[in-house]
Amino acid sequence: MKPAVLIYRLGSLGDTVVALPALRLVERAFPDAERWVLTNFSVNRKAAVMADVLEGTGLVHGYIKYPIGLRDPLALLRLRKAIGRLRPEALVYLAAPRGRLNAMRDMAFFRACGIRRLIGVPNTVALQHPIQQADGRYEYEGARLLRCLVSLGEISLHDPAAFDLNVSDAERARAREALAPLFDSGPLVAASIGAKVDVKDWGDANWAVLLDRLDQALPGAAMAMVGAAVERGRSEALLRHWRGASVNLCGRLTVRESAAVLEQARVVIGHDSGPMHLAAAVGSPCVAIFSSRNLPGEWFPYGQKHRVLYRHIECHGCKLDVCIERQKACINSITVDEVFAAVHESLETHETEDRQRTLRMGEA
Repeated sequence: MKPAVLIYRLGSLGDTVVALPALRLVERAFPDAERWVLTNFSVNRKAAVMADVLEGTGLVHGYIKYPIGLRDPLALLRLRKAIGRLRPEALVYLAAPRGRLNAMRDMAFFRACGIRRLIGVPNTVALQHPIQQADGRYEYEGARLLRCLVSLGEISLHDPAAFDLNVSDAERARAREALAPLFDSGPLVAASIGAKVDVKDWGDANWAVLLDRLDQALPGAAMAMVGAAVERGRSEALLRHWRGASVNLCGRLTVRESAAVLEQARVVIGHDSGPMHLAAAVGSPCVAIFSSRNLPGEWFPYGQKHRVLYRHIECHGCKLDVCIERQKACINSITVDEVFAAVHESLETHETEDRQRTLRMGEA
């Protein structure tokens, strides 16, 4: 019987993508173990679960369901028994920081499940909080997770393999099929208007004006909307402001097929959301419209090719889901002009890189 390792990570699409380097480090540290994840299987209708993202990566072999808001003693006992049956030799803690007391409580629970080796528990103040960088930004959440796992070794976030989703040929074929109506068009622009919480939503009025302006400025370009099924109607309404070729793929593709679509995009426009992180993972440039709910840099798409619009205001890092007092002053102050300019700059940079690549190939 193979040894087992249990990984504790809650969340959905974005939470999974930022944890990919940490999961790859766990794979490297425990190559012969069965790696199981203790995770939630329902967040809301807009959220994909971890299993949807990791299918086919080989990083994980199985899942144990964690009931969100676990308070029922019987449910807690059932969970303890399920973990006990697995008999993990170690617990790798990748949960989001929720304070030292919660971390200590979690440690006590996992020890009660018979797990002696606990790795990565953020039981110090330093591990609970992202480090502020010299430029004023804060440490990327994926980097904080790796800092917690330093006992397992190191992995570079700059290595493209760190975020590799191992998108399959079949998933890419499905993406090509979904994009078939656009094949005679010009460059592909992708967008996702979804957001799990209201404070991250830029608003339909802004999106409508942006799509109008982009449609006029990018003759021949094509638009693909991606997201959850619940976002399909809203995306369809907004696509009326894009008179060029378009497809609404919300709810029509799996998460990984959506990644294959985003892989084809010259630029991906979206909120602080799972599709934004998915696009960054497959190497597509993002124009990301952020609220100031989190600290600057903490949840930005990883990499140098992205353009992030974020307001540094006194209440940044509030963690609010709904902003009543200030009426989303942060994200609502980001103008259509700013987003339009960021998209234009991203496309220009992509075209310049294409020309330079062609020249290098010609010289070779």
